[in-house]
Amino acid sequence: MSWATALWDQLENLDKHTQWGIDFLEKYAKFVKERMEIEQTYVKQLRNLAKKFCSKQSKEDEPKFSCCLSFHAILSELNDYAGHREVIAQELGDKLHGDLMKYSQELKNDRKQYLQDWRKAQQHIEQQLKQMESDKKKFEREWKEAEKLQLRYEKLEIDMNVTKADVEKAKNQLSAQLQVVEENKEEYIIQLQSFNEEQRKYFNVTLVQICQKLQEMDERRSVTLGESYKSLGQLEQRVSPAISKCFQGMVNAGKSVDAKKDSEMVVQLYKSGLETPGDYCFEDFSQVSARTRTSSACTINGPKLDGVLPDRKIILGKARIKLSQWKRQVQFKTQTPNTSSLVRRRQIMVNASVLSSSYKKYPFLFDSFIFQSLEDYSHLSPEQSCKKLQQRIDQLYKDLRIETNYRDGLTKMKEGYEKKPQLGDTTTLDTKMSESLVNIEHLRLEISKAESLYEDVIIVACQEFDDDHFEYDNIKPLSAGCCRALYDFDGQAEGSLIMKANEMLYVIEKDKGDGWTRARNCSGHEGFVPTSYLEIKDRSLSINAKDS
Repeated sequence: MSWATALWDQLENLDKHTQWGIDFLEKYAKFVKERMEIEQTYVKQLRNLAKKFCSKQSKEDEPKFSCCLSFHAILSELNDYAGHREVIAQELGDKLHGDLMKYSQELKNDRKQYLQDWRKAQQHIEQQLKQMESDKKKFEREWKEAEKLQLRYEKLEIDMNVTKADVEKAKNQLSAQLQVVEENKEEYIIQLQSFNEEQRKYFNVTLVQICQKLQEMDERRSVTLGESYKSLGQLEQRVSPAISKCFQGMVNAGKSVDAKKDSEMVVQLYKSGLETPGDYCFEDFSQVSARTRTSSACTINGPKLDGVLPDRKIILGKARIKLSQWKRQVQFKTQTPNTSSLVRRRQIMVNASVLSSSYKKYPFLFDSFIFQSLEDYSHLSPEQSCKKLQQRIDQLYKDLRIETNYRDGLTKMKEGYEKKPQLGDTTTLDTKMSESLVNIEHLRLEISKAESLYEDVIIVACQEFDDDHFEYDNIKPLSAGCCRALYDFDGQAEGSLIMKANEMLYVIEKDKGDGWTRARNCSGHEGFVPTSYLEIKDRSLSINAKDS
């Protein structure tokens, strides 16, 4: 139903209703804003929570247990979930709330313009009405005056005592007044017709248009609110699949927890490879003389004194002496890195022997004794030392590859600058290339030291422990492998390596199908050699050959 026909006389109420509609729109906009603020606070709290419980350790020191990895996965999914909630908050703020406030301002402007047009038309019709009423009253007043003159003229005309001149004067006054009445009548008729025309225009055109505009404005407001309600729900639906994936990721993280695998990892992390402590020797005090004491030989099948232990003070004193000797020997070894390989290997064997015998006899001392973290990880068991050195060597090789690629890139740039001098000055590249060469040599030296320590630890393990306590399968080769030169190679081409027959080399980069293998000799020099000139060997075999 049209407001123009049904509510043409209720403009004051329409004024109030449209104002209520705008207020309700702004109320909903405020709801959206507060909902956005709640989402923003929720996102901030979720991210702070994930950051708080996220591990601050480096990737190398971070535990690799499945329960830890799953928890980190849950934190990652929680962070992603917070990101999706942030998308909702942004949509609420940028689109819904922003569009609602913009539309609210448009409604206010339109309503203000419509009501101004209505009041302007109403004032015009009121002015027309006042003018018509004024002309009407003037016409009425002049007509009443003419009636008085008419009565006076009739009285004078029948009065015998009145002169003819007085009668004529009264007649002339009546004629003049009737003329004025006629003029006022004409003005009143014209004004009345004009007012009626304006009034028909006001009610049939102007008022109808204003009511229609107000009705359309109010309906648009309702439609906009409905669309906004749907957008609010559709926004949740649009983000819901991504949020469901986050929740599914958390469920999958829970399913990926493997208790058996974690137990095996504990063994890999803390297994020392050492044997359990042996039996205590029986000391027969009844056969000891006053000045000397002899100890009976300790055999595996000999008698055991269950629950009987030697004096703890004596054991602690002897153990501390051996541990202090081992510590001084280790410190001496680290202070003399330039000793020969044979002497250094003997030192490591002595250190391992002291450590092993001390651990076997007095294991409780190792729980309270704090060892210094040495460069060669000799404070660890052989198996753990191999793992630490293995990780260190892998990182050094990775850094060497990066630095080598950087140097190769500088070389190509220099060649380009020499061909086209306008590209740049080669002197700036020379400095960088010199620095890169220094870094490469330093990395090669560090790799050589680390690999030598690695071999020493394996040699000690071979001599100190049997195959039941040291797992060689867990030790991987330092590089891609070892190889032996079958023939001499002059290495005249750029980037190639000179080698002699029967020379042992390390494989740095395997053959990629072009017939060339990148290798490094014992001096630390690297280069490419023909693959057909090499006999590839497994690294563990080369180490066993040295041990034999």
